[in-house]
Amino acid sequence: MKRSTEMTSAIRMKHQNIHSPRFEELAVVLPEYITHPELRQMAQRVQQAMFQDGVVSCHTHNKTLEHEGEIGRVKAILDHLIKTPNSDAAVLVLITNEPQPKMLLTRRAAHLSSHAGEVSFAGGKHDEGDGNNVVTALREACEETALPPNKAQIVGQLPTQISKKGLEVRPIVALVEPPVTYVPELGEIARIFWGDFKKIITEPTCDYVLPYTMGGQTIHIKTPCWKIDGEVVWGLTGRILASLLEVGFDRQIEWYYQPVEEQSQLAGNK
Repeated sequence: MKRSTEMTSAIRMKHQNIHSPRFEELAVVLPEYITHPELRQMAQRVQQAMFQDGVVSCHTHNKTLEHEGEIGRVKAILDHLIKTPNSDAAVLVLITNEPQPKMLLTRRAAHLSSHAGEVSFAGGKHDEGDGNNVVTALREACEETALPPNKAQIVGQLPTQISKKGLEVRPIVALVEPPVTYVPELGEIARIFWGDFKKIITEPTCDYVLPYTMGGQTIHIKTPCWKIDGEVVWGLTGRILASLLEVGFDRQIEWYYQPVEEQSQLAGNK
């Protein structure tokens, strides 16, 4: 075990990963070493909520936190993440740790067969060689944005979400210390952009109106979204973001897909 000299003082710990040796050492960040108040609150609540899903008992977790200090806490978090069953896919919810934090987002390439042209977190399908959800998220983020895996400081995980194709997706939350150079993998990613974290957690959502076809008939529906740097964040990515706000900040966002009248279509996307 060793402590990073970076601003968050992340603690690096080895775990066995016979399939992916480059991911044998992962960095976990503890809330008390995060100076930004909103990021610190988010980390506290994400880590607390992780142990309520039954993978590791709350009793074991609390005992570890009380009696084993920092190393024990990091080990408990890492063990929990590794023991969590693998999902079909994982995404990395990456936020910069700086005075004005930003959230990493991407727009997927228009030619892709799934979620083409939509905004997403970096991530993708689980590979048998990954070993766990954290490695899936880090590997995919590295492939899509050139994020060095050792730069990500793991906070924890959020509840899974189901994609429109029925895949179970596990969000992994992490911090990163700037500067880092990001390069989109143009076969999959059309654009990398950043959302102001303060605005994301405080500003209200708006309605996004889009066509929906079922049984040969097309109607228009509205759903919550964020508009960030000229892009629309909705769907699976929007639901993951809403989950982060609920877990980290007690902000409840009702998620809906509602039909709209024709005269409301233009107004909804302004």
